[in-house]
Amino acid sequence: MSSYFVTGISTDVGKTIASAILVEALEADYWKPVQAGELDNSDTHKIQQLISNKKSVLHPNSYALQTPMSPHGAAEIDGVNIDLKKIKVPNTKNNLVIEGAGGLMVPLNDNETILNIIQPNYKVIVVSRHYLGSINHTLLTINTLKEKGFDISLIYSGNEYKSTESIIEKMTGVNIIGRIEDEPYFDKNVIREYANKFKNAL
Repeated sequence: MSSYFVTGISTDVGKTIASAILVEALEADYWKPVQAGELDNSDTHKIQQLISNKKSVLHPNSYALQTPMSPHGAAEIDGVNIDLKKIKVPNTKNNLVIEGAGGLMVPLNDNETILNIIQPNYKVIVVSRHYLGSINHTLLTINTLKEKGFDISLIYSGNEYKSTESIIEKMTGVNIIGRIEDEPYFDKNVIREYANKFKNAL
């Protein structure tokens, strides 16, 4: 069984939708170690609403923080300190999809970032969305992961930008899983369609 860590080149690039598709495609378990804000409609809630299979187990957050901001800041407001020793990987015999918060360098505390949660055996899936500066953010993210020796794949989120994607692929050589279009909405049927489309690339 494998663990897949989903990270983004920034915030709001489509990590949760990508995670739902991966969970459905692999009938995997899901875990978001740190949730900051939206506790009544958390990413775990959203995954639950988007998947159809009955095999996936959704595991509780290690830290569920009240304020929608960087985890280190949200933790400070809540009067807690995020301790990596308390971020324990759920015990499962199934594949596991793990969703990060924001990008790799989002701080968890004064010394550690999201990157410190990613274990050497994880397959890392980077979600890239086009905006001014996204090439830089994508290359920085992928090159940081490469330096650490991770198995990296890429999912595009949003409309196609050929010149952007072409240079990213030439400069990184990473595996491209596919593209999630800007759909009018995402529901269980749409997620299932993408899951079937992406399955072979996983």
